[in-house]
Amino acid sequence: MSPTDGTPGLTAAKETADRGTPGRGAAGTGQPAGPVTFKAGCPDCRGSFELAAGALRLVIGGSRRTTFYSFTCPACGVAVRKPAGERIVELLTGGGVSTLRSV
Repeated sequence: MSPTDGTPGLTAAKETADRGTPGRGAAGTGQPAGPVTFKAGCPDCRGSFELAAGALRLVIGGSRRTTFYSFTCPACGVAVRKPAGERIVELLTGGGVSTLRSV
């Protein structure tokens, strides 16, 4: 079927793609639609919460051992540092988390 044959699903899918997917920002911009929050957990107090991009820091080092993200637990105040693989780095940078590159 072609997109011009009048099939309702194809038209709706095209309109959705043109306007952008909810939560993913305007089509083609790659930017979030609004404030981004990330689900996180504290290994100390076992708290689970959502953090705004501004509450996280990402450090990209020269190896897997030196690439991590960090935040302060809002429940117990402990400084948390967790390793960041490629997917985590992609999500955090795409969500506007402040990034530091170490050499």
